[in-house]
Amino acid sequence: MSTLAPNPQIPYRNFHHKKQQLWGIVGCLSSHNSHGIGDKERGKWKKVKNMELRIGGSWSDMFSPSSMEMQPIEDCEQLDQILAQAKHLSKPIIIHWMAAWCRKCIFLKPKLEKMAAEYDSKIKFYCVDVNRVPKALVNRGNISKMPTIQVTLKPGNP
Repeated sequence: MSTLAPNPQIPYRNFHHKKQQLWGIVGCLSSHNSHGIGDKERGKWKKVKNMELRIGGSWSDMFSPSSMEMQPIEDCEQLDQILAQAKHLSKPIIIHWMAAWCRKCIFLKPKLEKMAAEYDSKIKFYCVDVNRVPKALVNRGNISKMPTIQVTLKPGNP
């Protein structure tokens, strides 16, 4: 921010300021609106005001998580409970069948976790690591390749 120093060549009538305060992330900013400040300085304060509006508009989004860990499924009984609960609540579910060694699975997991946070109240997200669960669970899901994403819109059998 530039400051104005006394200058005998500038008439004093141009120094009648309206002091305006902008509260922002940095603290309190003061702008001096007068005839002595050019368009360039006014443009800077306009940018600060616009930034304030953008920050204020997204304040409610700061409290929602950006990603949410998907709930792991460990065995067939847990899968049955999840399907029964989804059917009772009439909520769709997404099951991400993955392996810890699979690069595509590793790449896909954070994106699904972000979606899980975004659609937390509408859709439930689960993950199954095929190397850590019984073979019966993998056979039940009819999984042959990784990653596999199963979407169950009307809960029942996946």
